[in-house]
Amino acid sequence: MRRVAFALSVLSLCLPLSVAGAKEKAKPDGTIKLSAGSVAAGVGVSWGSGTLSYNGKSYPISVTGLDVGTVGASKITASGSVYHLKSIDDFDGNYAAVAAGATVGGGGGALAMKNQNGVVVKLVSTSRGVKFTIGGSGVKMEVKK
Repeated sequence: MRRVAFALSVLSLCLPLSVAGAKEKAKPDGTIKLSAGSVAAGVGVSWGSGTLSYNGKSYPISVTGLDVGTVGASKITASGSVYHLKSIDDFDGNYAAVAAGATVGGGGGALAMKNQNGVVVKLVSTSRGVKFTIGGSGVKMEVKK
């Protein structure tokens, strides 16, 4: 009975991402990779950097306001897809959660967020036990000039 309850709770957490994903069946316009360094028990990390790949080019980006609740991780990584990116300038902005909190296979976390320009970023952590939390004012991402 506990296994069924656990499976249902995991499914209910993944459902918002599958609903958000149903709208994103088109090929992504770009990809994103993020990484952060050491984390001690009970301490969150606010992401610092990453790379956006768009139209055959790689752009360094800065990320603030995306916290990670994890214990003892030495390196946290996430990657994902970017949708509705018509111009590199549309990437910059404040992102709010569209779907968050789901756990994916292997214990990673998933998050979908959207900015004021309609750009949607879907992230999946590749570090076990990572749970994304968006700061009170959202997540600010921008291409480093």
